[in-house]
Amino acid sequence: MNKVETSTLHVDRPNDHRPVTFWTDFKALIKTGIINSNVMTAFAGFWLALYFTESAFADHWKTMFITMVGTGFVIAGASVLNNYYDRDIDTVMKRTQSRPTVTGTIPLPYILVIGVSFSVVGFILLMLTTIQAAIFGAIGWFSYFILYTMWSKRRYTLNTAIGSLSGAVPPLIGWAAVDPTLHIAAVIMFLMIFIWQTPHFLALAMKKCEEYRSVGVPMLPVKYGFSMTKRQMIIYVICLLPLPFYLHSLGNVFMIIASILNIGWLLLSLRGLSNKDDLKWANWMFIYSLLYLMIMFLTMIVITIPPVIY
Repeated sequence: MNKVETSTLHVDRPNDHRPVTFWTDFKALIKTGIINSNVMTAFAGFWLALYFTESAFADHWKTMFITMVGTGFVIAGASVLNNYYDRDIDTVMKRTQSRPTVTGTIPLPYILVIGVSFSVVGFILLMLTTIQAAIFGAIGWFSYFILYTMWSKRRYTLNTAIGSLSGAVPPLIGWAAVDPTLHIAAVIMFLMIFIWQTPHFLALAMKKCEEYRSVGVPMLPVKYGFSMTKRQMIIYVICLLPLPFYLHSLGNVFMIIASILNIGWLLLSLRGLSNKDDLKWANWMFIYSLLYLMIMFLTMIVITIPPVIY
């Protein structure tokens, strides 16, 4: 699909009666929801690195602050550039028509400068922690903007898996800021998020299937239908089942909670095979995936608070 210039395009925001301010546009531009979730998992990686290296939070709080801000800037920069590149299809998809790259409330040259500047600032901040953290940040940025946005999103149904690489990197950034040599726990967190993202985004792709079809983005449900998509989601959820057992050193409480989350998601996934309302089921899968990630990583943090703090 050819890119089209939209620097002079102004459209009304459909079905959106909220007051339009620079701040709301700016938050939409940098994708604050994505930043929040990724910074949370980066913090989890940082926190567990303290736990496994028997380090005290009081000795690393400055590094933690720089790491989280740097991670946030890298993610924001990649998100802004993603919006800049995708502005042609965003004019068609209903859920993206209110982005400032479409409405023109923020000029495109400014948006490009913001994206590049945020990315550079993020890399510099991460380099103030460890080179390894900055490298992982660069890998995440490259995989999201170059491999996903520019290369695979409009060409292959594997775009979801390719894009999952960027979302799985933040725990590695957080961990590397404390322990550049990494650890099996960091790898497991990476795998958890990498595998989690495919059923999460496929649920969203099912919900927005017709919108993706209208702009020619070859998401799995667009190309192969809902039945194939649901079977793929089940396979990915099954792959999550053994991962918590590699983190058995976190204790029985974590093992129990993680296993309940995995089994619950598997049962919900299997229910999709017989459910007649595919869109309703996809919505439940999407909501469950958000709760799954939040509870899983918050549990990792909470159960390790005493050793890290004291």
